[in-house]
Amino acid sequence: MKRIAVFPGSFDPITIGHVDIIERAIPLFDEIIMAIGVNSSKKHMFSLEERQAHITATFANEPKIKQDTYSGLTIDYCKKIGANYLLRGMRSEHDFEFERSIALMNRAMASNVETVFLVSAPEFSAVSSTIVRDILRHGGNANQFIPKAIQDS
Repeated sequence: MKRIAVFPGSFDPITIGHVDIIERAIPLFDEIIMAIGVNSSKKHMFSLEERQAHITATFANEPKIKQDTYSGLTIDYCKKIGANYLLRGMRSEHDFEFERSIALMNRAMASNVETVFLVSAPEFSAVSSTIVRDILRHGGNANQFIPKAIQDS
């Protein structure tokens, strides 16, 4: 059976923390789908097309990484595409409690989809898309927090 993992998120923008989790997960899976959740009520800094382009540019040389979009429940998306793993990164104990609750609910809805947690490397534990967006909105230089492939996009 092919080991397909879904790494869901808004990726608004993708950060070096996301990249670290993905790069460390590559040996664990046959395919990782970076799934951008589409939520029309959420205001994003980058358009869906820009976020897709950022993911494509960042992982252009890694054939195991795909990107897609979905709406609705992440677990329903996993079932729809036949993914048997959900990949989640955790930066703090707060993330753990939140992600653990979601993982338990997902398991109740689809017992064949296993959630895999990777703990953030210490140097990336403070990096979040929310903080990066705030830096960018206020004219700051966020290049040290985003992948090189998208720094000038």
